[in-house]
Amino acid sequence: MPEEQKKKVNNYYYIIAGAVVAIMIVLAIYFVAGSSSAQTVVAGDNVSVDYVGTFTNGTVFSSNFNSTPLNFTAGSNQLIPGFSNAVIGMHVGQTKNISLPPKDAYGYPNSSKVITVPISDFGNRTVKPNTIVTSASGQQGIIESVNSTSAVINLNSPLAGKTLDFEIKLLTVKK
Repeated sequence: MPEEQKKKVNNYYYIIAGAVVAIMIVLAIYFVAGSSSAQTVVAGDNVSVDYVGTFTNGTVFSSNFNSTPLNFTAGSNQLIPGFSNAVIGMHVGQTKNISLPPKDAYGYPNSSKVITVPISDFGNRTVKPNTIVTSASGQQGIIESVNSTSAVINLNSPLAGKTLDFEIKLLTVKK
């Protein structure tokens, strides 16, 4: 085969090889983009996360790292609204830091949730301040003060009125 014809054949091989490489790159981008968007959280997705919750001073109040992942439906009312909505738009493997004011967390303390209960309602149990109690309906509260006839019980969440910081790592998304 003459030299010039060999050059033309080699050029065709290069063109074909280049086209194949370009097609492979386009396919790789398509599949990577497609799979990552499929793993982006939208409201209604079931997600698993690891998290650590801290007060603004850095004190940890809750964490599940090195434990069982927290599973919930994104954007639902299963958790505090700020946390549940924070995962929307996240990708698997992403970590996000958020700060939730009381309105997006446990709300503000409500004075109507501070009640006075007669000591006789406790039967023979010892009644003393800072004791956690549970009502017949399952509501928990903490005894704030006690006198000879009654106890004052606060049924607000201990986290009410507090700004809460969270580090959230998205582990899985199920559509």
